[in-house]
Amino acid sequence: MSELTTVELLWLAKRIENRIRFGKPAAEKIIDRQRRVLSFAPGNIFAFVRWTSNDFGTVLSRLDILRAVAPGQRYSTVPWVSPGGESLLRLSGWPKVERALQLIDAVEALGINPAEAAPEYWHHVHNRLSVNETPRTYTRARHQAWLQRRRVTL
Repeated sequence: MSELTTVELLWLAKRIENRIRFGKPAAEKIIDRQRRVLSFAPGNIFAFVRWTSNDFGTVLSRLDILRAVAPGQRYSTVPWVSPGGESLLRLSGWPKVERALQLIDAVEALGINPAEAAPEYWHHVHNRLSVNETPRTYTRARHQAWLQRRRVTL
């Protein structure tokens, strides 16, 4: 078993779009014009967006924020992700996915890579969006606290 988590990306015009919204892949393999495979090292956080439609409109809108796992660690299975990942955020339905994408944009607007944001923040977003509350935005102060906490625990 490889130590990397792989994500298969597919794009079929007006039908299927699987893409990475953020994350730092360790490797990339281009299969053809519509397909690529990205690999992430254990511990790396990435956002995987899936969208599918048919002749009648959108069938699926999904956002998963995952942490790549090391061999032997527990993980959640996600289509197109092998073996899977630690689920930090899992959303279905365009209104929730759209709101989470806006929050990702807000983190980036602070000059912070969303993959480096505190993992607990993504759990918080999930809990608030589930009950239709407005989640607190990520702040530089919260990010600095996370970086200090991470430094102490390493």
